[in-house]
Amino acid sequence: MGLPLHPLVIHAAVVFVPLLILVGIGYALVPQLRSKLDLVAGALAILAPLATLAAKLSGDAFRHRMTIKAPGSSFGKIDEHSHFGTFTFYLTTLLGVLVLVMVLNRRKSMWLHGLLSVLVIAASVAAGYYVFRAGDTAAHIVWGNF
Repeated sequence: MGLPLHPLVIHAAVVFVPLLILVGIGYALVPQLRSKLDLVAGALAILAPLATLAAKLSGDAFRHRMTIKAPGSSFGKIDEHSHFGTFTFYLTTLLGVLVLVMVLNRRKSMWLHGLLSVLVIAASVAAGYYVFRAGDTAAHIVWGNF
């Protein structure tokens, strides 16, 4: 219907990435929740990176379409937003892999679980920062100084 896909797809990333962060941290720090979070953590570890990939690919396509419609225009703010989105994808993928390994390792090795917990918390902080920055730069592009 003529609408770009990117503004629609990003909402999945905006929901799934913070949920993966919360579930990953909960899984790492609260042993009583682990048996209840296995399925949710595994599903989010797959869905969140896929959502960020879809947001990144649709954003790249959207930017490409804009360069065709407005050749020679400056896309500095959009490129900054794209940079944050790319790092969001990488960090969310890393976080998803770490959470999956933690879920699969749940009953095997306590020292590995401890290491994974530290890595999940660090990746969660980084992914949270980048998803916030990606959203913030997009809001400034769309809404300006509203």
